[in-house]
Amino acid sequence: MSGAGVTTVVRPGARAAAGLERALPTLNLGWALLALVGIFIVLSFNQYGISNDEEVQHVYGRLLLAFYGSGFTDHAAFEYKNLYLYGGLFDLIAAGLERLLPSINVWDLRHLLSALFGLGGLAGTWLLARRLAGGPAALAALVVLALTGAWTGAMFTHTKDVPFATTMVWSLLFIVRILPSLPRPARADVIGLGIAIGCAFGLRVGAVFAVFYLGVGMMAAAWIRADELGARLRFFWRSLRALLPAAGIAFVLMGVFWPWAMMSPANLVKAMTAFSHFSFELDTILGGTVMKNGDVPGYYLSWYLLVRLPELFLLGLVLGLLAALRMLPLLRKAAFRRLALPWLPLILAACVPLGYTLLAAPPLYNGIRHFTFLLPPLAVIAGIGLTQAWFHAVRFTHARRLATACCAVLALGHGAALAHLHPYEYVAYNGFAGGLAGTVGEWEQDYWGASLREAAEDLNAYVAHEGKSGRRYSVAVCAEALQAQAWLDPRFTVTSDWTAADFFLSPTQMGCDGALKGRVIGSVVREGVPLAIIRDRRHLTGDERIPL
Repeated sequence: MSGAGVTTVVRPGARAAAGLERALPTLNLGWALLALVGIFIVLSFNQYGISNDEEVQHVYGRLLLAFYGSGFTDHAAFEYKNLYLYGGLFDLIAAGLERLLPSINVWDLRHLLSALFGLGGLAGTWLLARRLAGGPAALAALVVLALTGAWTGAMFTHTKDVPFATTMVWSLLFIVRILPSLPRPARADVIGLGIAIGCAFGLRVGAVFAVFYLGVGMMAAAWIRADELGARLRFFWRSLRALLPAAGIAFVLMGVFWPWAMMSPANLVKAMTAFSHFSFELDTILGGTVMKNGDVPGYYLSWYLLVRLPELFLLGLVLGLLAALRMLPLLRKAAFRRLALPWLPLILAACVPLGYTLLAAPPLYNGIRHFTFLLPPLAVIAGIGLTQAWFHAVRFTHARRLATACCAVLALGHGAALAHLHPYEYVAYNGFAGGLAGTVGEWEQDYWGASLREAAEDLNAYVAHEGKSGRRYSVAVCAEALQAQAWLDPRFTVTSDWTAADFFLSPTQMGCDGALKGRVIGSVVREGVPLAIIRDRRHLTGDERIPL
């Protein structure tokens, strides 16, 4: 199947697209944008706080390293909390780098590594869109994802979610490349698919989504490429045999990065079942209603996507849906079905996880965090929607120029908003939520407690300004102790005895900042919203010191 054929049938604005390709060096612009993100990562990776889960994740990585270092006899990693339910690809790499680069702060090192995964996810999104719809759509997809705080800010601290999303979009890219070439896919694509899916399983059992997209795509290819049942079964069997090397590679990588999954055939099923019903006593908030994470409605994820994605992203999704609806009548033509086959995995990747949450209403919290892997395929659809609308408006020159200018203004506005939030880009909300100011009492905010780094550094400066050398202080922290202790100077000790604490550090997320009394002496503020506070409790006595 030639690229020209896809262009002719799937992209009605092919002539306009070709003209835009000639006028605008989209390939060079894409590389330039990726390079800018890379520069941003290098300049800012050491400015992000420690997330709630990072300590236990890093311990898990060290324990996996000990498992291999002991000759497979030290099984402490498989008894540590519930971390064995996850693959350890990221944490194992991070623990190894910690030994190789002991001079670098280990948490900054983790954030650099995670951000590089995020950069890889941007690249995979760009290549996927380019494969399906050409350079302009790829550039648009890259722009909307880069302007999404839930990606560009999250990629530093969401060390489970963003690496997994990156492996998933690369899996999707290789699936899209392979389907049209079945039953004789290119060897490089088979190897790439095995590596991508193996690494995805090396992070989360949710990689079964990628296997599902591949399986459905193979069945669709067999149905389209053959005319009767026997021929279809033979086509599917030949395709399956051709992909066996990918399965072998994926199996080996999963075993390396997630050895617990290999210890029993039932462990994969156990992990899937655990995450389908995983719930504990944790509150979340949805449109102003506080609820337990196990009680969230099926539309929880959809509603959070509506308020978290930038307006330009949402506009592209609407236009992408309209473009898809225009194509539906063409599915009656066999030739079009064959040309549209590579698009099936993208549609599945966008719709299946979302449909699952709507129908199953699984336990969820932290907004879209657990489904960060939805963002790249949605960005591809948004990029295609924006460019397809532009191509179809070829007869309306003035309207198209105005629309282009409006999109540029939106993009600049999104970029400026992220700059104002730095280094808390991941708490960005769009105008439908009223921006960050509209999240107060309505939506999740700094759920990772990343702002505690800045709060701890402010407390260091505050006490240093008092000039009382030699004094030591205790600090209560409404988060993991490490999230503050890592940035506090030696005068401070984080205590579990909140009643006796001299100072209190807390994110404002879910009202934790009101758990202790004390005079507010500092706060971490973005867009007028306090993300964390510092309370001085040294003047309190008696019952005033008791937690509320």
